Amino acid sequence: MKHHGGGRRRYGRLIAARGGQGGEARPGPAAPSAGGGYTEGESDGRLSTAPPADYLSTFALDVDTASYGYARRTLADGELPDPATVRPEEFVNSFRQHYREPAGDGFSVTVDGARTSDPDWALVRVGLATRSANQGADTGGGEAGRPPAALTFVVDVSGSMAEPGRLDLVRSSMNLMTERLRGDDSVAVVTFSGKARTRLPMTRVEGNRERIHEVVDALTTADSTNVEAGVTRGYDVAVKAVRPGATNRVVLLSDALANTGATSADAILKRISSARTEHGITLFGVGVGSEYNDAFMERLADRGDGHTADVSDVEGARKVFCDDLPAQVQLRARDAKAQVAFDPQAVERFRLIGYDNRRVADEDFRDDSVDGGEVGSGHTVTALYAVRLRPGAAGHLATATVRWLDPRTRVAHEESGRVEAAALWRDLWTEAPPRLQVTAVAAYFASALRERDGGWERLPGALPLGTLAGHADRVAGRTEDPDVRRLAQAVSQAGRLTG
Repeated sequence: MKHHGGGRRRYGRLIAARGGQGGEARPGPAAPSAGGGYTEGESDGRLSTAPPADYLSTFALDVDTASYGYARRTLADGELPDPATVRPEEFVNSFRQHYREPAGDGFSVTVDGARTSDPDWALVRVGLATRSANQGADTGGGEAGRPPAALTFVVDVSGSMAEPGRLDLVRSSMNLMTERLRGDDSVAVVTFSGKARTRLPMTRVEGNRERIHEVVDALTTADSTNVEAGVTRGYDVAVKAVRPGATNRVVLLSDALANTGATSADAILKRISSARTEHGITLFGVGVGSEYNDAFMERLADRGDGHTADVSDVEGARKVFCDDLPAQVQLRARDAKAQVAFDPQAVERFRLIGYDNRRVADEDFRDDSVDGGEVGSGHTVTALYAVRLRPGAAGHLATATVRWLDPRTRVAHEESGRVEAAALWRDLWTEAPPRLQVTAVAAYFASALRERDGGWERLPGALPLGTLAGHADRVAGRTEDPDVRRLAQAVSQAGRLTG
């Protein structure tokens, strides 16, 4: 059985004393402890001393993007997002990076970086990529060679989903997904409002696409939101119909505004966790609606070893249900963790940007009983570090290693990449590759939104939002990427709202 604590073990104080990844690196000499080591930071995981000698940073991989989607929609509505909902790694991972794909079923590792506008600091980007799915010719365009999927859709049909266009978006999303599935995949549909109902038992897609569409098209809203009833019924259906050798997943579509039954995530987590450990059923949480409860959904997905995404329009629905979910059905890696080792001869201190609830103790990197992240085909994972170099730093700077288990055999594998100090001398905004600049814009944007709660220290090299929007607009033109164009618009909106 895996070790859990809110989905993954958290090591705030341990990490603060072991490598600076627990939050903000603060300048100042290290104070020796009674044992001759370094003092620990505060209980929230912030580093209050210079970094210790091991210079390691370890975290579970994360491919969630819901936080960015929620922030962008909130800004479009003329409001600033709650700083507590801003998770910088989800902003960073919302954009295509075009990392080199591996030849096999594991990961490629790309490490690069550039100098920030603060000459003492650089950004180091660690990029991990899995191989894209092989496209098959079967009905629905499914991927050839992957295991079949058994998907249980748990759909919120409560009164809050009656907001104009919200349930319509759910229906169109599910219909899109139905057309993407292979004939040997299976689908079940559970709905919930005040009570939960099974609208479709687990049904093979082959010969039943029209029946699935009819069930989806018939969905209508009712009254209150009993998330507990919906999740419990959904997992009961999924466990009863679990398919050995298949990818068994619950897909929860909801605004997560629970007001009936157990309204806290804690009352639901036990069911989700037991289904994951006993039957390998994972959770994909899709948040919909302008008042979507991001924190609630993120906790559910974290305990269910799954992911979250935000859907606010048809374009977003197409990305989630035609790209993201099919890729997650074809897993490339289970319990994937990354560890970055910085060279103390070149690095004075460092700070991992985000991944607050994905931290793993350094000594647990190769402990395969400690939970990591699940990564599907064609996915990239990016981690960004702020790094203060020593004067005259040269030679080796850092080595990044990813460790994962083969989804079928559970055999462990590792892959590494490294970067030299010389690679960081180029200027971030004038010489770095466009996709690295996109990553930087996303990270600085998230940092600016987080700063408002008073508990997040500004990133080195941070720029006013107006200047950052200019960089985003310029790189959007270079990449011709509409997602980057929308990022530039969101940064501009935030700049206007903050004055």
